[in-house]
Amino acid sequence: MDHQLDELPAAPRSVNLVVWLVVVLVVVGAAVTVLTALERDALIEAWSVGHPEDSAIQPPAFVPVAVVLYVVFAGLLLVLLPFLKTAHNWARWSLVSLVVVIVLATVASLRTDPPMLFVLCAVASLPLNAAILYALLHRDTGAFVHADHHAPARL
Repeated sequence: MDHQLDELPAAPRSVNLVVWLVVVLVVVGAAVTVLTALERDALIEAWSVGHPEDSAIQPPAFVPVAVVLYVVFAGLLLVLLPFLKTAHNWARWSLVSLVVVIVLATVASLRTDPPMLFVLCAVASLPLNAAILYALLHRDTGAFVHADHHAPARL
């Protein structure tokens, strides 16, 4: 039986911080998804401002899209955390990529003039995303994932 996981050094504070901040991000994402369902009419009203009433274009279904996006991103974020905790550098870069995509999507959503509550959630989430990126790119996190933890033990 291989005991390499037992031989891993404790993760640095920056890695533990990433784990907690990603969990907070997942909770915030759940809250925004629920908010999307509750404020569906306000979202449709904000969307319809730029579209004439006699247009053949139907308002988008925001709720199913929000739920699917949440499930996919939350699932990916949470699946990658154990790999980061076991010093896989690819998991770190995958998390960086996901958070960058979340930031880009958040900024892009602000360009559509959503209701004020969504603007507040988006603006409040940006420092959280910045903190996650900082912790992921911190030198202690880099040193942890670059250390030779996965080398076979010498006899």
